[in-house]
Amino acid sequence: MFDLTLTFDNGPDPEVTPRVLDILRARGLKATFFVVGRKLEHPDGPGLVRAALADGHRIGNHTYTHTIPLGENLDPDVVEAEIATTDRALRDAGAETRLFRPFGGGGNLDGRLLRRSVVDHLTGEGYSCVLWNAIPRDWADPEGWVETALAQCKAQPWTLIVLHDLPTGAMDRLEEFLDKATALGARFRQDFPDACVPIRDGRIAAPVEPYMSDAA
Repeated sequence: MFDLTLTFDNGPDPEVTPRVLDILRARGLKATFFVVGRKLEHPDGPGLVRAALADGHRIGNHTYTHTIPLGENLDPDVVEAEIATTDRALRDAGAETRLFRPFGGGGNLDGRLLRRSVVDHLTGEGYSCVLWNAIPRDWADPEGWVETALAQCKAQPWTLIVLHDLPTGAMDRLEEFLDKATALGARFRQDFPDACVPIRDGRIAAPVEPYMSDAA
């Protein structure tokens, strides 16, 4: 048996996200969707955020462009361009959030994630920075990610998994993953393990220096 928190990154996608919502609703499961701000420029984007909220899911900020990890982004206006702009787009869609997940450039948990100006903004504005402890790379292995994910779940007592509601074909296997995880005794929950939240409600809750490019 193990605990399992579901998160979905890089949406919303007009074709894939509705299907993911249907699957979760049918099972009574709640997740968190970390939204890329520019995806809300699509006419269907804001409505999908509202649909997720109506189903009891949480919404988080996953940067606006999802192109350069913030620790590598030397733009002095990176906070405004990537975080604040997304927050405004989410508010316009009806989502007030103080959940933020940095772009990892393929799931990296290292100094590419953050920089001092970003940490100062997150703490000053009362954010929680939500990382992860399992990435089955579903975008790169849409057929085989389920077994990878299950192995990651079985290897630890509480998994915070990152999946992607993207048109890669990976979410065609979501029901299989949920069914197999349930059969293995998964206890689904919506909160996050402390070890995955180095900043919680604006407070430094665990060392952030390993995730900062300019910590020294």
